[in-house]
Amino acid sequence: MAELPLKDPATADADAADTEPRPGRIRKPIGWSMIVIAVLVAVSVVLVWRRDGVDGVTEILTTDLELFGGILPRVLAGCLLGAFIAEILPHEKVSRALGPSSGLKGLLIGTAFGAILPGGPFTVYPVAAALLTVGADFGAIIAMVVSWTLIGYGRAIVWELPIMGTDFTLWRIVISLPLPVLAGALGRFVYVRIYRHGAPP
Repeated sequence: MAELPLKDPATADADAADTEPRPGRIRKPIGWSMIVIAVLVAVSVVLVWRRDGVDGVTEILTTDLELFGGILPRVLAGCLLGAFIAEILPHEKVSRALGPSSGLKGLLIGTAFGAILPGGPFTVYPVAAALLTVGADFGAIIAMVVSWTLIGYGRAIVWELPIMGTDFTLWRIVISLPLPVLAGALGRFVYVRIYRHGAPP
């Protein structure tokens, strides 16, 4: 009876490593920004305690906890929206419409989408991150975010139009129209010419 050839353990380990999914990049829960914020919070607590005592610190903590409780559902909803969008949207279509080869069309689509996108930062930034995940490039997403910031119809209708008037609002929007496209084009240039070429292979 012929003996079966033994498989080299090193080869077996290499095959197992190829079949196992590679772990994603793990973000550190505590970074420099978190440390700086924690130090500023500690210093602020001490200053308030010295001026207003324990009651002043307790009042601020209570108010902030109520604010956090109101914001948390919107943050969760925005993150879930971004995650679902990343799974639902077809990568090929997003890449054609908003990808690096989309040219001026991608910048215009990003600008138009940002102008009509409803909601606040809890909605916009998760959606922008999801679009980057499914094939959009930096330029189109920069155009989208800048357009939402400068042209977003929600703030214009609810706040700017009643307070500043029709003439000011319309002229401000008209003047702001080319800025998202220019910002997106610059962002695309910086990413392609500097960041990507300077990245290690």
